[in-house]
Amino acid sequence: MSISIEKREAVTVIYLDRPEKLNALSREMLDELGEVFTRLKADTDVRALILTGAGERAFCAGTDIRELMSLDEAGALEAARRGQRVCELIEESPVPVIAAVRGVAAGGGCELALACHLRVASHDAVLSLPETKLGLIPAYGGTQRLARLVGEGRALELMLASHQLFAPEALRFGLVNRITEGARLLDEALALAREIAMLAPLAIRACLAAVTRGLSLPLDEGLALEAELFSQLFATADVREGTRAFLEKRAPVFRGR
Repeated sequence: MSISIEKREAVTVIYLDRPEKLNALSREMLDELGEVFTRLKADTDVRALILTGAGERAFCAGTDIRELMSLDEAGALEAARRGQRVCELIEESPVPVIAAVRGVAAGGGCELALACHLRVASHDAVLSLPETKLGLIPAYGGTQRLARLVGEGRALELMLASHQLFAPEALRFGLVNRITEGARLLDEALALAREIAMLAPLAIRACLAAVTRGLSLPLDEGLALEAELFSQLFATADVREGTRAFLEKRAPVFRGR
């Protein structure tokens, strides 16, 4: 298995686990990752997920180049769609997915991080989409997600000139949410995940749906989606508990129902 999982109470940590290959993505690894996210989607005990790389050198160095060399046009289309499906599973997760990025996050590895809802990076993290050096383009959603996150001009410069983006600049661009020392990376990601996990899980899920689905809609349709999700929460016990706890000046106890 090239994917390993560790449960930390309501938070599940998913490791890309090929440290000897800088966690480079093989076809088998992508399939395993897709299966993990599909399975965890049905686990109502999970409140947040963390995706990270095993070892200290890389989050993920991208797609295994040896596998790319064997592709023809039809195989390349299948490979792109496989990577896109996995990234869509991450993006469509009903609970927040936090990328904990240390060291190299290149190509397909960077695209996995882009598909996550939040990103925490170590000071030595380096993100890049260097596919033009291989005569290729990003194909796991990178051309679309990077531009949405940092703007068209910055995204095009990073891709066309195959530039690397170091953690402090990624933070300024809004590509990562926070940076920390490498030794504290997982602790920082866990602290953020646990902060989220303490809040109302149905509200967290609705907020994720409003943003991730709403971004692909015209504003009026996005607003309609927001109103619909807002109103649906009033059928839950969590809303009654949250409002009552506020008025009673106590901490709420959310049950996810």
